[in-house]
Amino acid sequence: MNNYHITQKCKAPKRRIIPVFIPHLGCMYDCVFCDQNRISGQTAPADSDDVRRIFTKAMQEPQNNKDLSHPIEIAFYGGSFTALPVDQQDDLLATAHELLSEYPNGTIRLSTRPDCVDLPTILRLKRYGVKTIELGAQSMCDEVLIGANRGHTSSDVSNASKIIKSEGISLILQMMTGLPNDSTYRSIYTAEQIASLKPDGVRIYPTVVVRGTKLHERYQSGAYIEHTVEDAVNLCAELVPIFEDAQIPIIRMGLNPTDELSGGEVVAGAYHPSFGELVYSRIMYNIVTEQLEDISAECDIDILVPKGMTSKMIGQRRCNIDAIKEKYLVRSVRIIESDELDTLQEVSVKLT
Repeated sequence: MNNYHITQKCKAPKRRIIPVFIPHLGCMYDCVFCDQNRISGQTAPADSDDVRRIFTKAMQEPQNNKDLSHPIEIAFYGGSFTALPVDQQDDLLATAHELLSEYPNGTIRLSTRPDCVDLPTILRLKRYGVKTIELGAQSMCDEVLIGANRGHTSSDVSNASKIIKSEGISLILQMMTGLPNDSTYRSIYTAEQIASLKPDGVRIYPTVVVRGTKLHERYQSGAYIEHTVEDAVNLCAELVPIFEDAQIPIIRMGLNPTDELSGGEVVAGAYHPSFGELVYSRIMYNIVTEQLEDISAECDIDILVPKGMTSKMIGQRRCNIDAIKEKYLVRSVRIIESDELDTLQEVSVKLT
């Protein structure tokens, strides 16, 4: 049986994240898959005035005024933050730092490229209170990075990660699956290499073909073969245990749904509003079916799952239950939640 250690009991502390999007700012390369305006749902980058406006509006919301004990985080998402001109970085960071000065738990998060990180840069960010940096690694295979026109190498990812961690800043690494030149083997290798860097969290983004990108052109010409939802679900079901075994939290799987993406800007690829749910559902299906291989007579079964995991076991539109009944000699399936189970490793099947 696969060695899944996915637990539902270890939850990150509640945090109020105030997102500020700076799409495409600082990017010196035109990655084949990228259109940050459509992906983020925002067409114009934010400046310091926008930071003030976004923060003020967010803090006026009732849920943000009730409990000041939870950390407040201004998160600069989208572009390559540390590739911006330094004075522009300082302007945004100084504004964020000032706004957070009244809150003892205030922190700043930003996203950037691995080749735009060095020690002087990290020391400057620390002075403004930056506590978390997300790096778009995407792949640890140089052939894949070249195919995606990333403009950096896998060594850049390793070097930047070590610098960030050496200064006590939390490190989040992003990886993608299904890029040009990618394969199941290369994605698994990437996950293993990223896990070895010991980040504080990872995001897994299966490739989506967004209208108007270079990848869209390749897809139209037949030069790129779609990385389907089914492809990505099967692959991510293999990747998740790599990070879980290394005790690295998976922050997100799949692009965050936006009106633009859901409204037709996605041409092809692994886009699904509940992608992460599909992956965990597939993992549970795989665990259960491994235990049903030796069934030789029609039977009824109980499936014991951790608390809160019933919907994942059932699957969307009862796909898991229907598939189990169709493939195996099972008349009926009953799912029972147990407080004594902590991990998917403990999911078990009992004949009744």
